[in-house]
Parts: sequence; C-alpha cells; structure tokens
Amino acid sequence: MEGILALVVVSLLAAFCVRWAAVRLRVPMPTRAAAITVFVLVVLALYGQHLRG
Repeated sequence: MEGILALVVVSLLAAFCVRWAAVRLRVPMPTRAAAITVFVLVVLALYGQHLRG
C-alpha cells in the first residue's frame, strides 16, 4: 500500500516538474493527466524489467 501511495505522490511531483519545465522552455505544455499517465507507465515498465533480473 505504501508503494502505491509513493507512486501517486511522485507522479504528481513529476507532472508538476514536467509542466514547469515546459513553461520555462516555452514548449507546448502537456496536460497533467498525460504527464502522470506516461510517468506511471514508465515506472511500471522499469519495475517489470527489474523483476526479470
């Protein structure tokens, strides 16, 4: 349960950082849901690779 909570908190932080960087670099800003979805998928893919060894 703590892992899921940590993933949610870190994904919200990552979404904030992505949106902040997009504003600073003056590039189109992704939606918060898109940033969170991509971050969660990447984390789960890396975790799957870690489990494989």
